Amino acid sequence: QLIEIWKEVLFNEHIGIKHNFFDVGGHSLRATTLVSKIHKQMNVNVTVRDVFQYQTVEQMAEFITSIKGETYLSIPAAPRRTYYPVSSTQKRMYILSQVEGGELSYNMPSAMIVEGELDAARVEEAFRNLIQRHESLRTSFEMIQGEPVQHIHSEVAFSIEKIQAEKEEIDTHIDRFVRPFNLQEAPLLRVGLIEIRKDYHVLLFDIHHIISDGVSTNLIIKEFIQLYEGELQPPLQIQYKDYAVWQHSEMQSERMRRQEAYWLNMFDGEIPALELPIDYERPSVRNYEGDIVEFTIDKQISDGLKEIEKQTGATLYMVLLAAYTTLLAKYSGQEDIIVGTPIAGRAHADLEPIIGMFVNTLAIRNYPEGDKTFYTYVQEVKETMLNAYENQEYPFEELVQKVNIKRDMSRNPLFDTMFVLQN
Repeated sequence: QLIEIWKEVLFNEHIGIKHNFFDVGGHSLRATTLVSKIHKQMNVNVTVRDVFQYQTVEQMAEFITSIKGETYLSIPAAPRRTYYPVSSTQKRMYILSQVEGGELSYNMPSAMIVEGELDAARVEEAFRNLIQRHESLRTSFEMIQGEPVQHIHSEVAFSIEKIQAEKEEIDTHIDRFVRPFNLQEAPLLRVGLIEIRKDYHVLLFDIHHIISDGVSTNLIIKEFIQLYEGELQPPLQIQYKDYAVWQHSEMQSERMRRQEAYWLNMFDGEIPALELPIDYERPSVRNYEGDIVEFTIDKQISDGLKEIEKQTGATLYMVLLAAYTTLLAKYSGQEDIIVGTPIAGRAHADLEPIIGMFVNTLAIRNYPEGDKTFYTYVQEVKETMLNAYENQEYPFEELVQKVNIKRDMSRNPLFDTMFVLQN
């Protein structure tokens, strides 16, 4: 049974009992998926730290036989009502979406080139079926008695935007396609189809982050293709609203109290603000201006990173985070650095097939002091991340409310930079 779970998580049918999880495509995100599936299918609560310690099926099976079982509890369906609470992440996102200058900050646009003939009517029908299947795609948001809530509509009007254009006009049409959403009007999803030729299209897709995340985007694409090809989908056991209600009730549990204690201890006392050297005065309020710098890491550096991974037992993410925080320390002259990092937030196996906003933000505090060797520091970062993974379900929004930080409209609370390794 265990080896079948490994095959499913690693998308690899050739897993043997002596294969190392991290050598055959495993990483921290898949480790979280692995432990949630083991809990659901085997009623044993293994942690991400255990995956790092018992890295083969053989070692893990031996470990599992030595520990006490723990019954898997499914997320219950919420009682029917007109309005449902938003999740903690949605609440913060709703508020920030209303800030002037942040209207497009939470759009998640993407574009795909489709070669070969495409039936626009079937594309539209597939998306309509997808919207009907997932309540999050039929959800709008309102403010009631000072609190944001979500309202699920039984039906919503939806049609794709059809555009005929020349190839050189594609960028112009993409720019026009991405525009602000009104959170009070569902669906918070747009689909466009640019026809260049009968056998060459660009499929445009934009969705508000309040109802979606990176994992959800992959789910939408996968299920759209299946629905377009006429495949039937298995019924969903729960919807996003059920998760939101469950999350609220879980905040009172002993498990969440333990996680809260971990984070409050991490940020006890004075909390540093990152002071990078800047060439102009920081604006009094964040204005959301920015730019993108793209570069490629050459093979020699890439091979060096893999070698550090091997020698330290850390993941590529951990090695890169150690390098990034070391760089920030050199620029700022500070040796107490906090960096934000997103985590998928799907630690419960029931959430795997659900489209919605599950991402939590972890505030990671490290100490890149000058007298440490880089290898020693990587080990410290690894330990910090393993602790963070064990406490990943505590909402960042709750932490912000409970720690002692000076409010500054020109800064993000707790950290000013984020580090993301996109799988």
